[in-house]
Amino acid sequence: MRSPLVAVLALGLLGVPAAASAQKTSEQRTAWNQPFEPFQIIDNLYYVGASGVSSFLITTRAGSILLDGGLPETAPLIEKNIAKLGFRLADVKYLLNSHAHYDHAGGLAELKRKSHATLVASREDAPVLRKGTPDQPPLVVDKEVRDGAVVKLGDTVLTAHVTPGHTRGCTTWTMTVAGAGKPHPVVFYCSTSVVDRLVGNADYPQIVADYERSFPLLRALPCDIFLAPHPDFFQMASKRQRMGGSAPNPFVDPTEYRRFVDASERDFLAELQKQRATP
Repeated sequence: MRSPLVAVLALGLLGVPAAASAQKTSEQRTAWNQPFEPFQIIDNLYYVGASGVSSFLITTRAGSILLDGGLPETAPLIEKNIAKLGFRLADVKYLLNSHAHYDHAGGLAELKRKSHATLVASREDAPVLRKGTPDQPPLVVDKEVRDGAVVKLGDTVLTAHVTPGHTRGCTTWTMTVAGAGKPHPVVFYCSTSVVDRLVGNADYPQIVADYERSFPLLRALPCDIFLAPHPDFFQMASKRQRMGGSAPNPFVDPTEYRRFVDASERDFLAELQKQRATP
């Protein structure tokens, strides 16, 4: 399994010269934002993101829900992908955010402007989204949610699970879909990759405690279909190649999610030990 730490952003490259870090960030953005053909994952759940940053469309009889907006430059690609599948951005009623990083919230401003959808984010991440950053336009957050809150549209219900650490309000969303005549719990994992300083972090002093609290919460979630903000977390490309015919849907794997959470926790603990050993 590829380590969750492969998705570390430029802000996590401690000690890297600024020019090299900026170049790496620019190259990473270009690589992440390559087009990826949209497709149906299962039931009313579709992938409409880019090759390296995820966006998921959930369709209902009352309209659609869009989870995450990628980078600012990903918004036109997401709109095009939605249209390719025969849906309309104008029918999106809710925009959900997993966490307040520019590679997942950056495109939401443009998507909100075009769809007029209600933007939903966690209470803890909402101030960051409203403020904006040099890489991310300020957002109008219409609805703040706490842990356990639900967003309902048509017959579809998504539940917010605040799993902090990666950000203060990192939100893992869950729902249930149908496949082959049976229900399947879906987990839209937020992230537990380490991108900020764990030891001596004056801006986020409780970061270690938040990570330690989140892992058991994540591990307790039932999951048949594991999805995440970066496609390589859940091996999307290889699964997409295996879809079709009479073979079982490769996205349905009740064991993958637990393996990922365990691997991510090991990476977190290794990084924590390393930082504690290094003044």
